[in-house]
This record gives sequence, structure tokens and C-alpha cells, in this order.
Amino acid sequence: MKFKKYLMFLIVAGLVLFLAACGGAAEEESNAEGTESEENTSGEEATDELEGNVVIDGSGTVYPLMSRLAEEYMINEQPNVSVEVSRAGTSAGFEKFLAEDGTDFNDASREMKEEEQAKADELGIEVMELKVALDGLTIVVNPENDFATELTEDQVKDIFLGNVTKWSEINPEWPEEEIQTYGPNENHGTYEFFFENILEEQDLVETINLQQDYSTLVTLVAEDANAIGFFGFGYYDSNQDKVSAVGIDFGEGAVVPSLDTIGEEGPYANYTRPVFTYLNVNHAKEKAQVFDYATYVLESTNDFAGETGFAPIPEEEAQAQLEDLEAIK
Repeated sequence: MKFKKYLMFLIVAGLVLFLAACGGAAEEESNAEGTESEENTSGEEATDELEGNVVIDGSGTVYPLMSRLAEEYMINEQPNVSVEVSRAGTSAGFEKFLAEDGTDFNDASREMKEEEQAKADELGIEVMELKVALDGLTIVVNPENDFATELTEDQVKDIFLGNVTKWSEINPEWPEEEIQTYGPNENHGTYEFFFENILEEQDLVETINLQQDYSTLVTLVAEDANAIGFFGFGYYDSNQDKVSAVGIDFGEGAVVPSLDTIGEEGPYANYTRPVFTYLNVNHAKEKAQVFDYATYVLESTNDFAGETGFAPIPEEEAQAQLEDLEAIK
């Protein structure tokens, strides 16, 4: 009888050990499946990294800001996305933007024109305007010019309309030398802003030297003692060793452009303008990298505006634009 009880005990104990072993194997298999599942999830997350191109052209004025944003985006946000930034000029850029298979963004130092919007409508391109910064139109002279350090708005107009041709005609104490005028050509929104807002759509003096490339303009002014030119604040700010900014008297004393004075309601307001990038919404809906880059621009533009020669836009404006952008998804 004792032997039967002992035998029964051995059978039960063996069964318990067998079940425990089976349970352990099942747990290991479950853990292995869990690990594999986690690895698969991790792999899926890795594939969420974006790829492809983002193509941008347009304003030479906006170029330093947009190229800085593109560089930061490619290094720290999406290294598998190539953001290509060119600077044909605002108007020339719109021609590339408003075309079949056109660019994804067009940087602009002016607002989109009615005829450009009509072209977009004709092609079925939905366009979104993104305001990215504030620029101060800057009048510059050669560093040797120590007399025309301040000018009134009317004096600037007289110079670039050709109403005065010598410095002495502005002030008899100034040199009796011919004034040499320089500026960006008609491809640029800066030219159009100057023509429309500063000169009130009066023709520039016929002898003005207009250039496509801003670095060329800087060099021309830097090499001509009687030069006076105009371009965005950023190009002056990064070339202060080559050109000097003229203070503009808007009626309450001369104001020199700076990140502190540039603003739509500040002391330099008359020469302040917003700058933009225009988004092809069709592309943003079709290509995840285009939408993602647009989001990054609005989230980050104020972080890099100052270092590229722009005053930031109000944070509430940036946030409102982000909400509008999110709504297109």
C-alpha cells in the first residue's frame, strides 16, 4: 500500500514538472514573439523617415533665410530629404512655380500678383501664402561717402527718379560729382517693391545699373565712391565692411535700419515689407516631405530670421499659419 502511494506521488510530481516545463517554453516563445513584434514596430518607425526632394526657387532676398532653414532641416530633421534652394528672383521664380510639374515653393519678397493667381487657377494649382519674416529695404552708399549718411524719403525719390544727378544738387556743401545709382533688376520683388511703394510707380532713372545678382550689387557699390543703391537689409547686414546704410528721415528724424527698427508698425515701417514663401498645396498633399518642410519652416523661421538679416514675424501669426497648413491634410 505504501509502495502504491509512493508510486502515485512520483507520477504526480513528474506531471507537475512536465507542465511547468511546457509553460516555461510557451513563455519563452511568447517573449520571443514579443521581441520580434517590437523589432518589427521599430523597423516600421524607421521607415517613417521621409525621403525625396523639395524644390524651392524665387526671391534672392529670401534666399539666405530659406537656405539656412533647408540646411538645418536636412541635418537635424530629415537627412534623407534633399531640399534644393535656388534664387532666380521673385518674378522669375513664379514662372517656374506656376507650371506643370513646377517647383514646390516660391520664395517672394512681394505678394503674389492677380495675374499670377489667375495663372495658378488656370493650371489648377492651389497656392498657400506663408509669411516668413520682415525685411527692411535698405539704401546703401560707398563707405567713403561720409556726407550722405542721412536722406529724407523725398531725397531718395529724387535720386532714383533722376530729378537730381549730382550730390551738390541735394546739398551745395556736398561734392559736385555725378550720382551713380544701382539696384536689383526686374526679376526681383525688391525692384517691384521699390518701384511701387517707394517711387509710387514712377520710372527709375534711365542710367541706373540694375543687376540680377545681389553680390554683384554689393561689389559695384563697394567699388564706386559715388554709388548709391538699394536691396534687402540682410545683404547690407552681411556686408557692413563693404557698404554703409543710409538713415532715412520719415519726418521725425533719420532712422537707420536694424533688427530693432524694422517692423510693420516700427520707426522704419515705411521701408518695411513682409517676405513670403508660396506653397503648392497640390504637392503638399501628394508628397509628405513637402508638407513636412512647410511645417518646419513655420515652426522654425523665427529661430533663424535674425541671423540671416530679417526681423521675426509675431508668434501668433506663425501659429495661425500653422493651423491653416494643418487644415489642408
